[in-house]
Amino acid sequence: MGTNGSINKKAALLEEVEQYEAELSNIKSKIKEVSKHITWGNLEDQDKFMHLLPNRKRLMDTVKMIAYRAETSMAGILKSETIDMPAARRLLQDLYATEADLLPDTENKVLTVRVHNASRPAANKAFIRLFDELNSAELCYPGTNMKMEYVLALNESG
Repeated sequence: MGTNGSINKKAALLEEVEQYEAELSNIKSKIKEVSKHITWGNLEDQDKFMHLLPNRKRLMDTVKMIAYRAETSMAGILKSETIDMPAARRLLQDLYATEADLLPDTENKVLTVRVHNASRPAANKAFIRLFDELNSAELCYPGTNMKMEYVLALNESG
């Protein structure tokens, strides 16, 4: 009786597996019928996003172009015999992510931007060269009469 019971159990399990395989096959065929792309017209109203109006898109494109040109100009300052243009852009991206302290001096009308050290001395040298160029332009912070001064924070110990 023991072998009959195990044969019946195996038969029941095999039947269950075949049932699951048939279900899986049905599900796979249903998935193939589903469209991979949804057209704009098929989206629900709450799922539709707003297109930028032509004037807004033009403004955004203009801002992006100005930012790119400014970055290109600054990368040109950083460029040297040891730093090519892609490396200069990477240095700038690091600079944009670096912490800085803003130190306003209203008496002398100066806003000092003290940038924290980079991880590499070569990057610090490049930043000092960039800061010298920016400082020589004597730029004022927008909306104020405070001259911006860029400095690199040196590691102060003691």
